[in-house]
Amino acid sequence: MKRFSKITGTGGYLPKKLLTNHDLEQMVDTSDEWIFTRTGIKQRHIADESETTCDLAEHAAKDALAAAGIKAQDLDLIIVATTTPDKIFPSTACLLQKRLDNHGAAAFDVQAVCSGFLYALGVADNFIRAGSAKNALIVGAETLSRILNWQDRDTCVLFGDGAGAVVLQESQKPGIMSTHLHADGAHEELLHVPGGISRNKMLLEEAGGFVHMSGNEVFKMAVNTLGQIVDETLKYNNIEKSAIDWLVPHQANVRIIRATAKKLAMPMEHVVVTVERHGNTSAASVPLALNEAVRDGRIKPGQTVLMEAFGGGFTWGSALVKI
Repeated sequence: MKRFSKITGTGGYLPKKLLTNHDLEQMVDTSDEWIFTRTGIKQRHIADESETTCDLAEHAAKDALAAAGIKAQDLDLIIVATTTPDKIFPSTACLLQKRLDNHGAAAFDVQAVCSGFLYALGVADNFIRAGSAKNALIVGAETLSRILNWQDRDTCVLFGDGAGAVVLQESQKPGIMSTHLHADGAHEELLHVPGGISRNKMLLEEAGGFVHMSGNEVFKMAVNTLGQIVDETLKYNNIEKSAIDWLVPHQANVRIIRATAKKLAMPMEHVVVTVERHGNTSAASVPLALNEAVRDGRIKPGQTVLMEAFGGGFTWGSALVKI
């Protein structure tokens, strides 16, 4: 018997605190016009000092489980995609497992930065296809605000905090039609946090625990690779652009989103855009956008959705999904 996986529930959570572009004008040398013109961002959510990545993940996970109509005890796989874990170890997935009162499911983190959710989705899909899991929880959760230099106007204006989740279950018909994952570590220093545990620990403690980005180079690479992965996904599934009902892209920059939509010849009315209100929430951005469009009724059962993302590494990926 062939096994497939299908998304049966979505969830999302955003911290209550809002940080607008006008707020940032009081903090660094920038302006609402400068930020919005270049990125499409107007505001972002910032975790409270008492909130951790696992806190955000828990809210999103419980939403997704409720939407899927299953209990946490039914899960046999939990994957959290995050760049900002609560601890070095255990994994945030294990911490989330404890919160959900699940005992025995495989639980681990995936670190592919902004592409993390799609990497985790691809892993879970293959677990289910192989018969190693039946009910999986995939969460993208980030507190990027903790690794930002709030004096660096080129990076602090871009990112926000949040969490998105999906429940993936075994199905007789394809829900996840295909996933496509890539990376090229040769571009490491164009988007990275230079500090670390086994290398440059001093940098991490003094100043290197912050995001460093070469914006123009990252923009060009993102547009090129996302264009290529659109072609790859269409070719693999032997479908035309017109077969895709919705594009749910990584929410990093509205200009990158528009370039991908143009590649698909897709009107922006069929592109889920949350970047104006959320900023770039890294691994959380795709599941947050998916959850919003599913819950407000834009994305309907039976429709075909293309999700794609690009992040530090560089990593990039896509998933073609029948909802």
